[in-house]
Amino acid sequence: MNESRTQRLSQDDKFNENGICEILEQAETVARGVLKSVQEIAGTTNCKGVQIAQLTKWAKLNGFWLDIKDLGSYEDRGSENEVYLSFTENCVYKLNDFRYSDDNLMPFFERIKAHNQYFPYCSYALIGFAENRNGKSCAVLRQSYIISNREATNEEIAKELIKLGFLPQMNEEYYSNGIHDIFDASPNNVLVGIDGNLYFIDTIIYKTDMNNVDTYHSQSPKFR
Repeated sequence: MNESRTQRLSQDDKFNENGICEILEQAETVARGVLKSVQEIAGTTNCKGVQIAQLTKWAKLNGFWLDIKDLGSYEDRGSENEVYLSFTENCVYKLNDFRYSDDNLMPFFERIKAHNQYFPYCSYALIGFAENRNGKSCAVLRQSYIISNREATNEEIAKELIKLGFLPQMNEEYYSNGIHDIFDASPNNVLVGIDGNLYFIDTIIYKTDMNNVDTYHSQSPKFR
């Protein structure tokens, strides 16, 4: 999205983002409970489908199930998100289909928390769950609308991540600080705001692990 799309929106509104919503903690507890039960019974962590089904049921019972028609106008489809521009607020809603969670959803919750820690001015808030245009149950993430002049360059992205303590790995395929690995920090996912700052609106974050490259390659449509 660019500056010409919505001149009326104030860039200052990005500072009103509430960060991690309480729903995130509740949903993580539900997903962790499913994981624990499956591990005790079957001895496996492969329970993503069961977690999604349980979260869908939980969201509907607790008033956290949303209708995408109420979110805003459909704008785009990325590798994991359907993006909607809010009708009334200075924000976008992203329907995340959990593509980058492998066998269970716990990395999804870790990723949202890590993103908000490193990139607080374009943080995510989990506001509920909904069915996307393909009929999949998704997490609905709210993110401030960033008015931008342009996409960041690879050089600008590298400089900013190094400033944050992340070092390039494998010819800048990803960046790591030894705690988290950041993938997909490409120009189309990093915007230069009208204030000149960089906004990492959509990256893939994992806890640091030597197998993350293979995991990312197996999950990303770019490598299929």
